[in-house]
Amino acid sequence: MVSKIDDLDTHSGPLFSRMLIFALPIMAMNILQLLFNAADMIVVGRFSGSEALAAVGATGPLINLIVNLFMGLSVGTSVIVAQDYGAGKPEAVSRSVHTSIAVSAISGVFVMVAGLALCEPLLDFMGTPEDIIDLSVLYIRIYFIGLPASMVYNFGAAILRAIGDSRRPMYYLTITGIVNVMLNMFFVIVLHMSVKGVAWATVISQYLAIVLIMTCLSRSDGPIRFRLHLMRIDIHKLKDIVKIGLPAGLQGLLFSISNVLIQSAVNSFGSVMVAASAAARNVEGFVSTAMNAYYNAAITFTGQSMGAEKYDEIDTIAEVCVVLIFATWIILGGTTLFFGRSLLGFYTSNPEVIELGMLHMKVMMAAYFTCGTMNVFPGLTRAMGYSILPMLCTLIGACLMRIVWLATVFTWYPTMIVLFMCYPVTWALAGIGQVGSFLYARRQVRRRAILESGLAEDVT
Repeated sequence: MVSKIDDLDTHSGPLFSRMLIFALPIMAMNILQLLFNAADMIVVGRFSGSEALAAVGATGPLINLIVNLFMGLSVGTSVIVAQDYGAGKPEAVSRSVHTSIAVSAISGVFVMVAGLALCEPLLDFMGTPEDIIDLSVLYIRIYFIGLPASMVYNFGAAILRAIGDSRRPMYYLTITGIVNVMLNMFFVIVLHMSVKGVAWATVISQYLAIVLIMTCLSRSDGPIRFRLHLMRIDIHKLKDIVKIGLPAGLQGLLFSISNVLIQSAVNSFGSVMVAASAAARNVEGFVSTAMNAYYNAAITFTGQSMGAEKYDEIDTIAEVCVVLIFATWIILGGTTLFFGRSLLGFYTSNPEVIELGMLHMKVMMAAYFTCGTMNVFPGLTRAMGYSILPMLCTLIGACLMRIVWLATVFTWYPTMIVLFMCYPVTWALAGIGQVGSFLYARRQVRRRAILESGLAEDVT
């Protein structure tokens, strides 16, 4: 393990190439994570049947519901560390790092306990089909044992990305992912542990990830170095992190609630539809997770530009994000549709599951660029210090409108296509709101900069 973190200079060279160089390792990391998750689904689907596949897939929205509130705080960590780092404040960076690790450890234990206690009644409330609910409960209970490690890892990765290091999180995920896949195959194929084996493989890989990320932070040079005796919660830094991260977490929580309701509607079509939806979501996730890399790039580049008071760069960062979103949609979205049946065939040999999965993917991919806009622009706005606006846009444009859609349009026309149309319609509505929020925040930042400049001139 080297002792120095190789941070990226986010202010030298063409912005497009800098952002792409930063985003590509995150994209690779996210895609690798999805590949490893896909391996979970493929192994359990191929060697334990479509019911086991459906059981694992049915837990996704519920896991996100319980986890996302606290994971949003890692966004606050990324923004605050990036701003302090860009402003050249090493002592402030150190306090943010140690506060973040302490908060992530406490949050992880809390989420684990909540997940273990609430998973069964929530899965029952979601209308999980009777033929898979026992397997779903078994999987999710084991999964939540690994939540403390997962939480600390994600906060640690957010710290590295905030200073421009997007490579080491990718390396660590590659290592833990390979271990996860090997354990999947051993537990499921050799020991015939089915859903239980996939869950334990995930838990073991999560604890390996925390060892790698904390070793990296402990051996690094500079302000992000972690020292156990310094780990405490700095109230002022916690307030800064919560100010940015809590709205992001609430957004993720509310978003997950709407997805839980949609999953409940999917469950009403039976376990075959649940399996098809789970497999399709896993394939579609490759497009979504690629776009999520631009969200992280937007946070880091905008945060450091704010800290360095280079406000003119923000518009260019937004323009680059738009170009990357559309390019990803055309290339990866088109590829996903073209090879859709073959990709779904990795998960299951059931032709009915494959056909329903293709129906899901066609509806989603038709306007997936709106999903990218909805997800990436909040990174720009939050990095400027405005976190409430993106939350409200997602709450109204996506969460609330999905509930309205389910209560009205889907109730009037209870078909699978009408259910799936809920996604692109609400993505578009939320995306329009997120762009408007960005424009408002940018205008406010410029006004504040002009005002502060005028006051400084008066003083001199």
